[in-house]
Amino acid sequence: MTGPKKSVDRRALIVEAAGKSFSMFGYKATTMEVVSKIAAVGKGTIYTFFATKEELFGEIIGQLTKELRELAERTIDHERPFFDNLSAVLHELLLFRDKHELMVKLSQEVRDIGTPMAKDGIAKLEQAITAFIQQEVVLAVEKGEIRSSNPKLTAFVMLKLYVALNSEWSKHQEPLTRKEVAGYFNELMRDGMSVR
Repeated sequence: MTGPKKSVDRRALIVEAAGKSFSMFGYKATTMEVVSKIAAVGKGTIYTFFATKEELFGEIIGQLTKELRELAERTIDHERPFFDNLSAVLHELLLFRDKHELMVKLSQEVRDIGTPMAKDGIAKLEQAITAFIQQEVVLAVEKGEIRSSNPKLTAFVMLKLYVALNSEWSKHQEPLTRKEVAGYFNELMRDGMSVR
């Protein structure tokens, strides 16, 4: 006697296969045929769930955005000072960005080819990070930890400054350690944002 037959979640299978394909080949080189081969389903099966490659890519970016948000939420400790939390979250998010295969591949594709959908995917991920920081800026203002400012603009500047210290600086100078990046970032932000 055999047990009950396990139902296969074809949608999840397709999304997983698409994630692998986009990570290996990038947006431009991924086709529905490649995804169907990796997922071991017919191409028509993919179209029952996703009308276009763009829609499938959007699903992958949506999942990645959710992962980034969950990582940020796990890193935050509201008992710590705002700037310590901010440095910790930005460090973890950039580490994730630099090690996640899909993000690395999309960044390469943007740099080498400039594929619009890859650019759009990277932009959506950066917007998600900025939105999270913005939310934390609003909380810090409410708690009186930093002075009132435009939270969206402040979040954008904070992200760009941290990325510049972490990545851009090392292209032409001796790389800063994590502690140095956090220290300099905190010093600049604290001096500019602290309640006076």
